[in-house]
Amino acid sequence: MEDLSRFSMLELFRLEADTQTAILSTAVLAIETLEHSPAAIDSMMRATHSLKGAARIVGLESAVRVAHGLEEVFVAAGQKGFTVRPEHADALLAAIDFLASIARAEDALAGDGPWGARADLLVARLAAVLAAPSDRASPGSLPTTQTGASADVAQLAAEPSDLAKPISTEQVTVAGRPAAAPQAFDPTDRVVRVSADSLTRLVGLAGESLVEAQQLPGVLAGLHTLRGAQAKLADTITTLEDRLRRGVPQDSAAEATLLASLRDQAGAVLAGLSLRCEEFAGIVRRNEELSSRLHHEVLCSRMRPLADGIRGFPRLVRDVARSLGKQVRLDVRGDQTGVDRDILDKLEAPLSHLIRNALDHGIEQPDRRAVAGKPPVGTIGLEAHHRAGTLTITVTDDGRGIDIEQLRTRALARELVTSRVASQLSERELLEFLFLPGFSTKDVVTEISGRGVGLDAVQRMVKGVGGSVRVATQPGRQTVFTLQLPITMSVIRALLVDIGGEPYAFPLTRIDQIMVCRHADIRTVEGRQYVDRDGVSIGLILAAQILGLDPPTTAATDPLSVVVISDHGQRFGLIVAAFLGERDLEVRPLDPRLGTVPDINSASLLENGDPVLIVDVESLVHSIDGLLTGRRLTQVECARAAKRPSRRKRILVVDDSMTVRELERQLLQAHGFAVDVAVDGMDGWNTLRGGQYDLIVSDVDMPRLDGIGMVALIKADPVRKDIPVVIVSYKDREEDRLRGLEVGANRYLTKTSFHDETFLQTVVDLIGEPTD
Repeated sequence: MEDLSRFSMLELFRLEADTQTAILSTAVLAIETLEHSPAAIDSMMRATHSLKGAARIVGLESAVRVAHGLEEVFVAAGQKGFTVRPEHADALLAAIDFLASIARAEDALAGDGPWGARADLLVARLAAVLAAPSDRASPGSLPTTQTGASADVAQLAAEPSDLAKPISTEQVTVAGRPAAAPQAFDPTDRVVRVSADSLTRLVGLAGESLVEAQQLPGVLAGLHTLRGAQAKLADTITTLEDRLRRGVPQDSAAEATLLASLRDQAGAVLAGLSLRCEEFAGIVRRNEELSSRLHHEVLCSRMRPLADGIRGFPRLVRDVARSLGKQVRLDVRGDQTGVDRDILDKLEAPLSHLIRNALDHGIEQPDRRAVAGKPPVGTIGLEAHHRAGTLTITVTDDGRGIDIEQLRTRALARELVTSRVASQLSERELLEFLFLPGFSTKDVVTEISGRGVGLDAVQRMVKGVGGSVRVATQPGRQTVFTLQLPITMSVIRALLVDIGGEPYAFPLTRIDQIMVCRHADIRTVEGRQYVDRDGVSIGLILAAQILGLDPPTTAATDPLSVVVISDHGQRFGLIVAAFLGERDLEVRPLDPRLGTVPDINSASLLENGDPVLIVDVESLVHSIDGLLTGRRLTQVECARAAKRPSRRKRILVVDDSMTVRELERQLLQAHGFAVDVAVDGMDGWNTLRGGQYDLIVSDVDMPRLDGIGMVALIKADPVRKDIPVVIVSYKDREEDRLRGLEVGANRYLTKTSFHDETFLQTVVDLIGEPTD
């Protein structure tokens, strides 16, 4: 348990205030929805009493007065002399917000000042609430004070900088990092505050302990080998004894005694070794079990329930819905699902963005919902669960959905695509526009949305922790955002396979299935091989070919070992040499000096100390897609081309949009150029290193490695630094253009250049006509 002696009294009060105001906010919202109970009232009484005492200790008299006013209301309710009703919620929440704000204020101890004036108004407001007969208060009305304060009192509860945002309950500071408040209404809940850095080290040690325990079976195998050798020694001595008995006179008693002694000693050693092996086998089993339990407990201690990160969301939904004139309820499921604290600390902002978007963009006004045959109260669902070693969080609203054609029109209006490209974009590709920086479907910017920064931030956070985000919609019915995140990033369960004579690890969470298939089951269509499994055709690829290794001789291998992987709807079967079994691997990042290793994201050590590379499945799928869609010259064809007196100039097109890639390829080929394609910056860099190109045409925003990063790699390479590069981007801002040119790009064009001669003319200006 962490030593709190190094915290000042004011810091401890802040801890107390954030904890208790979280409990109070949750309870008041429950009262507002008529879900209150005597236990809730009792919980609020204790919370306000604790806050009042803590504020008195640190000398915050303004906080003492407001906390006392709240306590009076809850005490009266507990004594049945007063009924707390939904119409009282605004006044109660204003007082709670004041307590949360003053606890965080730097000037709170500098005298009453403006804090005292705000406290006086709030205390008067609470007194008026308590004095007003409950039967005379109409739903939705708020009692007013004798000074005439009404709606403005809620604004006086917080500092001006806090007015535009709901009070967050994730502000408790522990060892310099945010930590969570206890679960509301549960007196048995205990919170142990542990330094996040200490936990990180503990998780690392537990992972190493798990790896060390996995080395013991190897030692046990060595002991078994030794026992076998000892048994052979005993057999040899017995044989020697028999030979000597036949060749030595019967009166050679000394030799016979010696041989008998050797035999007895060897037998005793063998018996003792067998016993020790049995004991050691028991130690191995217990050690593995203990290490597994230790690791599980350490991970559990690092986990926090999702509820700790979303306590402010009911208040967020309430406040934003009221400001928009909508009726919305938040339905949370799986709020006790465990989440790694580092991931949870980053989740609040992205989930808040998604909920705000659902409130503003998705949920309709009550009258429009009635016309559509929907209940007047909209629903935003937030659900979390563990599945196959990943954390899945979905945010769903039953609103109007996303208008796909409006997205297409919006992209055209912002000149992100030409009409020709827009007409060919699929629904999935159009939905990807939502994640572009600055893209919004709203024409009016409000305090809630319209700036186009929310979904971009969501995607950055999710990808930053190795996850993914998808969006699906049913126009007129619902929109669903699905976030897939790792549960923990310290140890993974992986499948080891043999590729090119070396072990590689595939995280189990990224494997669809493993299977074996015989040569007779493989069919070939247009030069590609497939195998049917459960009514689905799976394309087969040699894993060694994707990873740039010498392909094995598979003709004699029957059946073949296949690992089935997928990403963003693409599914492939990787043919590997053999399955080597499952392992728990401690994830170790690659040394930064290695740079980015294609298709690999980390490494680990096996039980025998040998290194193993952990495959990046998303990157691998991109590489496979690039191999299948790109028309690349082999080394032999390149050599032949070099001997020709004239040759076609070759251009590499790098873009993660299949439609844009194909459009650029067709434009350039129609003009006479030879064109290869790559699906992202990393695939483009790898392709460039394996071929000879006269020009690179690249997008900017791409997964794994963006266009700016790829250009930087090219210009830093002494062999390829002189290859001209043209950046073609959706972005048409001066700062983006300067950023691209600063890293070494020769030209920066927008994708609107496709419909005129600008794009082709730029290419000819840089490298001349298609042939020498």
